[in-house]
Amino acid sequence: MKRLTLLLLGLALGVTATAKAQGLTMQMSNGWSFAFSGNVNAFWVFSSDSTKASKNSSVRTGLLPAFATFEARGKESGMNLGIHFGFAPQIQNAGNAHDQFGANIDMRQVYLTIGGQWGQILAGRELALFQRQNILSDMTLFGVGAVGDPQGGGTTLGRIGYGYIYPNFNAQVTYSSNPKNPAQLSIGLFQPSVFGGFGVTKIPRLEAEGTWHQTQGKTKYMVWVGGEWQTTSNAADSSVSSVGGTAGVKVDLQDLSVVVNGYVGSGIGTTFGFSPDAVANGTNKRKSDGGIVQVSYTANKKTTVGASWGFSRLKGAGTTSTDGTDAPLGQVSLYTVGVYHQWTKSLKLVFEGSREINAHIGTSAILRGAVGVPPLNRTLLSGGFMLFF
Repeated sequence: MKRLTLLLLGLALGVTATAKAQGLTMQMSNGWSFAFSGNVNAFWVFSSDSTKASKNSSVRTGLLPAFATFEARGKESGMNLGIHFGFAPQIQNAGNAHDQFGANIDMRQVYLTIGGQWGQILAGRELALFQRQNILSDMTLFGVGAVGDPQGGGTTLGRIGYGYIYPNFNAQVTYSSNPKNPAQLSIGLFQPSVFGGFGVTKIPRLEAEGTWHQTQGKTKYMVWVGGEWQTTSNAADSSVSSVGGTAGVKVDLQDLSVVVNGYVGSGIGTTFGFSPDAVANGTNKRKSDGGIVQVSYTANKKTTVGASWGFSRLKGAGTTSTDGTDAPLGQVSLYTVGVYHQWTKSLKLVFEGSREINAHIGTSAILRGAVGVPPLNRTLLSGGFMLFF
């Protein structure tokens, strides 16, 4: 119905409308073009916690939400101009069978672009740079991975908090060099995050990412590095500087793909960046790190079988804090195997099995829950469909 509506709109405006398998593009008479694309996915997810008393089945969105994206592009005064809107709803009702309180529309993308041979400026709300490649190279992006809240209204976690920190979709002004070059640099100013009593943000957060692509015969290489820095203050004008770094490599040997990446940080938290666990005792920065190893093989260019392991670790904030140590406070890890079958050009069939291992030192279970709450190990099975248009 949406595609028909867009086609009728194109006819009413006197433009040429072309429907394709991977979206709809309309060329307007003024030289601008309009495109509509996206995906819908649905997964059955079964989870069983280590208590053996908590088993749950749900039908829900996976790590990638459903997306409906609208884009307009044109060229004026030698510059490539564009706008982009991305709506990202979920299908589940957050455990409420009688309403749709959990099935809210998530407005993840609203941005404009200005580009040319010199590169591109992006201004608006889009996926952040720090650890962006970590999540984009994660095979569970097309599946479920870790489930988070079994009855939650949002997406699943994938490997968020189990190998990398979620980049999130943030307000930014970012410059990226020309993507046609083997090496590309992106650097941006971002809306800073408040956390742990530090609610004053005098300057933007700085994030940067460098990537390098190379092809030798049938072998493809991609290497990336990234970082972020932010300073925030409290009412007493005491400040804390948070810093993080990440690096990774992806090698495609014909049908075999290998991905290795990791991150380190101080005062950046875990799972979601700048969460309350980023500091201890209100002021002292905690250190965190994590990484992923992933191997996948694609048969007949349609069926990909993959296996991956990743971990995230949170450390203490030193002897001056309530942690009293720089040693690890806890570690979580996730083992995942998956089958991702490209049934048609647009339809993907996915099956995954995962095991969450949530281990904490003593009673300080701050990495994946409240202090003093015993951590839970969890087994997950899932299967579902993803349809891209």
